[in-house]
Parts: sequence; C-alpha cells; structure tokens
Amino acid sequence: MAGGAQVDHTSHKGVALLIAVLALFLALAETGAKSQQTEAISRNIEAANLWAFFQARTIRQTTVRTAAEHAALGLPALPEGAAAAIARQQEAWRGQAARWESEPETGEGRRELMARARAAEAKRDRSLAAYHQYEIGSAAFQVGIVLASASVITGVGLLAMAGGALGVIGVGFALLGFFAPTLIHL
Repeated sequence: MAGGAQVDHTSHKGVALLIAVLALFLALAETGAKSQQTEAISRNIEAANLWAFFQARTIRQTTVRTAAEHAALGLPALPEGAAAAIARQQEAWRGQAARWESEPETGEGRRELMARARAAEAKRDRSLAAYHQYEIGSAAFQVGIVLASASVITGVGLLAMAGGALGVIGVGFALLGFFAPTLIHL
C-alpha cells in the first residue's frame, strides 16, 4: 500500500471464520428453537383436547348418576314390574358411570384421560424450556456476530474475543436446550 497503513488480512480471515461459525450455530439454534416451539404448541393442543374430553366424561358421568338417583326417588310409587325395569336401568347407569371413571383398556376413562393430559402438559413444559434455552443461545450468537463484525471495522481485537466468548455461551445454552432444558430456569 502506498503511503497508508498496512491492513492485517490474516486477523480478518480469523474473524470472518468466527462469524461463519457463529452464523452456523445460530442457524442450528434457531432450528432447534422452532422445533421445540412447534412441539410445545402441539402438546398444548393435545393436553387441552384431553382435558375437554375429561370434562365431557365428568358431565356425562354426573348426568347418569343424577338420573339414577332421580329414578330411585320414584321407585316406591311404581308397580312391581315397572320398578324392576327402573332398577335394571339404574344399575346400567351406575355401571356406565363406573366405567367412565376408569377404562384402562381404551385409555378413555377419567383417570386415564387425566394421566394422559398431565403427561402432555409435562412434554409441553419441557419443550417450552428447551425453546427458551435455544432462544437465549440464539441471542448470544447474534450479539457475538455483531461484536465480531464490529472488530473488523474498528480493528479492536477485544470485540472479536468477546464475540467468541458469547459464541461459547450460546453453545452452552443450545446444549442445555437439547440435553437438559429444565436444568436452568430463566
């Protein structure tokens, strides 16, 4: 260069490589975040549907139990044949209500629905925790990219080092999102 300061292109290549690596990890973290966000939404819908089914079973069960109790009130005034028919119907209603309480073979009893809904909620909560870890990692990668880019413009090497440190922090949060999303609550 004639009459000007010499530019160290070697350090620029290192910073460019740092920026490329940070951008790669940013893309991976964003993909993980989106995947976990979608999973959380799906599990939330599943849990809501199961709780709605649980409520429907509870309403049906209460209605049938009430019908059986109401029919019992009129039994003394009925003729013998009619009373026997009503008693059989009451037993059928009580059996149906008991079946709706627990149906292990179909998984559609109230107890089973409650367990399934709670399991879906637990999966949703884990996915949300993972999503948040990935998002924090993504933010660290983005700020790291900005700092590394600024170091090229300003020539301040400390900015590139800070960008690299944020990249390491971002990797840590991305790994938490993948392996142990509930380890740290932020």
